[in-house]
Amino acid sequence: MYPAREVNRVFVCSCFGVTEEQVKSHADAGACTPRQIASACKAGTDCGGCVRRIQALLGRGACPRRTLADQGAPALAELPEAA
Repeated sequence: MYPAREVNRVFVCSCFGVTEEQVKSHADAGACTPRQIASACKAGTDCGGCVRRIQALLGRGACPRRTLADQGAPALAELPEAA
């Protein structure tokens, strides 16, 4: 029997071994676009086959950077430190 953590691992990017959980973690840390996810973990930078899946995981939910841009601040402004 496989350990639970291995069974629940869903790969988004097989080129770099990036899991769905890792993408969600980077999104929680402020990455709002596939390009920002790529900067954080390289997912989507090789074959590109996972970019649509990354977009789907990111969705149109709350995004600190998007909120800053909507308020007129530079989109690449530093985000406050996460608690």
